[in-house]
Amino acid sequence: MAKKPRTTKNHNIITLTAVITALSLLGDSMLYIALPIFWKEAGLDSIWQVGILLSINRFIRLPVGPAVGWLYKRIPLKTGLLIAVCIGGLTTLGYGLFKGFIAWIILRSLWGIAWSFFRIGGLSAVALYSDESRRGEAMGSYNGIYRLGSLAGMLIGGLLVPYFGLTAVSIVFGFITLIGIPLILLGFSEKKQAEKEKKIQHISSFSFEYRQKLLIIVSGFFITLLIQGVLTATLSSLINHHFGKEISLAGLIISVTFLSGLLQSARWMWEPLLAKKIGRWSDQKSVRNPLFIGSLFFSSLSFSLISYNLPAEVWIVAAVAVLLCATAVTTLSDTLAIDAAKHTGALTFLTFYSVVQDAGAALGPFLGYMIIGLKNGFSYLFWGGAVIFSLLGLLWILLHAEKKSVLAGKSEWAL
Repeated sequence: MAKKPRTTKNHNIITLTAVITALSLLGDSMLYIALPIFWKEAGLDSIWQVGILLSINRFIRLPVGPAVGWLYKRIPLKTGLLIAVCIGGLTTLGYGLFKGFIAWIILRSLWGIAWSFFRIGGLSAVALYSDESRRGEAMGSYNGIYRLGSLAGMLIGGLLVPYFGLTAVSIVFGFITLIGIPLILLGFSEKKQAEKEKKIQHISSFSFEYRQKLLIIVSGFFITLLIQGVLTATLSSLINHHFGKEISLAGLIISVTFLSGLLQSARWMWEPLLAKKIGRWSDQKSVRNPLFIGSLFFSSLSFSLISYNLPAEVWIVAAVAVLLCATAVTTLSDTLAIDAAKHTGALTFLTFYSVVQDAGAALGPFLGYMIIGLKNGFSYLFWGGAVIFSLLGLLWILLHAEKKSVLAGKSEWAL
């Protein structure tokens, strides 16, 4: 059977949303590389202030997310994205123009607001403009493109800041972010008001749909907690725990920080192609759920392996497997959320999903460093993560087993 032809105009809007999000991520991602080293240039008094500045934007998103979702119900998506670009651009410019801890607290808080607009707006764009038969591909393409902004911010920022300074690079990145304004004005068409948000269906807490949506929320929380929170925050510490500050590979001595950065940058490089491919696979009939379940169990296996002190080459293969699984589970989790949102209260559900993910991302680093401070803490942390992935996989198996009997004839649930 021939595939349903792509709606090019709608696909272009999803791509445009991803591109402007990527441009806006340049400044934020650059800070994770540059600020721990060049914190004095920002007018900070102590290194502990860096930790607060790099995390406060995540905590700000928790109360701000629901307000942003409420606002998106009352303004066009185009307007919300314009607000995001303006705040994001001015915030990044502010990194270069303002000094001192208080000023930067305000700037990082504003970035948290901007990211809430980007995240909820981006998920909404995929929900509104994706073809039903290509929803996974659209989600994978969106995630892959916008994460290139993180890669570029880390690599280009890490290269340029030592030579030109944090101030100059921040200002340049700020102006690049503001390029998103004409891109939106020229390339973003409006959806009719009637298409923006479907009336929320009230469903019983005992229904299959309720349990499915609840499991999507729970999965989104734990995946974000373990991948964006725990893994990202503790990978350097884990490598140092296993191999010390330097590691020998093929006769070359490399630092822990370089290896950690290389591994995480590799994910951003393969993400545009792999996430889109995974999304496309999941768009085949009755494939999305089994593919997600398999990804959860592979995540469990690879998470448990990296807790062991294996030979360096073997451990790196296991770490790459973790990051490959991270691409799969995040793409599929987001796509399942879009599936659910397409049928009941898109903005309401996606706002809640986004806020729960923010909670996981904010809690992950705190939980990770609290546990690794214990004796055998790394084993507890990563074996605990492996158990959580396995439990999620088992819950999805149970839900999938119930699917055919409960959703007989409801082909619109592309699970």
